[in-house]
Amino acid sequence: MRFGSIALAILTVISLAVWGGMRDLPGIWGVLIGAAIGGGFVLMTAASVLFTSSTNPATTGAVVLGSWLLKIVVLIIILAIIRDMEFYDRMALLVTLILALIVVLATEVWGVITAKVTYVN
Repeated sequence: MRFGSIALAILTVISLAVWGGMRDLPGIWGVLIGAAIGGGFVLMTAASVLFTSSTNPATTGAVVLGSWLLKIVVLIIILAIIRDMEFYDRMALLVTLILALIVVLATEVWGVITAKVTYVN
């Protein structure tokens, strides 16, 4: 989660600079919403896995699946609420959301792959 959080923070700062410069305040709002949704989605999944790491695999799977379903419902509600609002830039939101999903997921995978784990047979 540490790598993903750092990557999300870096991506957010870069996106804020780019979209804030191009689209002013609506670009900034779009970036903040996109980063919160995209990065939060992946980081909350990692948090639920860490939270249930000491339980059996069935419990971990149930919690992860339940959190995904909850996040999808929350995402639909958020997007339905802001659909007709004009305070944010839609393109900034979309680009940042997609980049946040990719960057955070990639850093999480890299963190898992490079972790030193003791194997016992």
